[in-house]
Amino acid sequence: MMQRTEQGNTMNELTRAYDLIGDIHGHAGKMEALLLAMGYMPSGRGYKAPEGRMAVFLGDLIDRGPQQLRVLEIARAMVESGDALSIMGNHEFNAIGYLTVHPKSPEGECYRPNRGSSAKCLKNRAQHAAFLEQVGEGSTQHHEWVRWFRSLPPFLDLGGLRAVHGCWDDEAVALLKQAGWMPGSVLSDELLAAAYEPSGRVRWARELLTCGLELPLSEGRYIVDKAGHRHDNVRVANWRHWAEEFHQLALVPKGQEEQLRGMEWPAELVISAIEGSPIFVGHHWFTGHPLIESPKLACLDWSAAADGPLVAYRWDGEQELSNNKLFWVRESRHAD
Repeated sequence: MMQRTEQGNTMNELTRAYDLIGDIHGHAGKMEALLLAMGYMPSGRGYKAPEGRMAVFLGDLIDRGPQQLRVLEIARAMVESGDALSIMGNHEFNAIGYLTVHPKSPEGECYRPNRGSSAKCLKNRAQHAAFLEQVGEGSTQHHEWVRWFRSLPPFLDLGGLRAVHGCWDDEAVALLKQAGWMPGSVLSDELLAAAYEPSGRVRWARELLTCGLELPLSEGRYIVDKAGHRHDNVRVANWRHWAEEFHQLALVPKGQEEQLRGMEWPAELVISAIEGSPIFVGHHWFTGHPLIESPKLACLDWSAAADGPLVAYRWDGEQELSNNKLFWVRESRHAD
């Protein structure tokens, strides 16, 4: 196990300290090892937070890993006991769409197509296969977990910090708040329909917050994702205000950076420095030695679903982030 942390500034009595935790993707062994290493103690089905602290899960609790039900059991128990908060990742959102029949589909297809034989259906089933096998597709347990996913907010503004799965955008946050989708609310059928409406504003906001900013590549360029699928668009780190060339913003699998070198800066892309409270994101499958992106933003997804560490940031009220506050484990508490 590898870990690194620093106590940091003394916490103001009026400020709760938070431990923000990146994408777990069904690896309960790493999750439990991280919680134990940070001083969380086993309690019932979950873990009790150290005095004055609370965990914040940044979404993508499910898919890929071998212990998804245990991850969900821990996270939900901690949320219900007041020892944690959790936001919705794109995988939880996809799970909702996968199970929910589209009311306008004449074939009885779901919002996230999976019942036919098209390439899209086959891809969606493959991405979700491990979760379905472990939960029992169509079971009472399956429906219950999807109902719980609907209670997860797409963002959290905790005053001194902001948490979101893909990327923070003030306009998108305000739009979802106005639509009634915010912390403390449940994703209704009406909002779910709006979140899948082609070219709809709720869909735009949801995709931006849970998936991050994606832009089309210039003609002839493409990238291949970790699953071998070819894409003609690219995920963009729109928080890197220091970037001078477009390839410095492109979040692509390792080894494909050169494919974007020399690509012109998209005219519609405007990057500015982050102001206000620091932002924590997951989603982006970083690799290597964990580091913050800037004093105002940290990505905490360091590929724990593969061979990477499960990373947390131990926040104690500071408004400028530091690498010394990162904390991680590489090994599971028990074999996956």
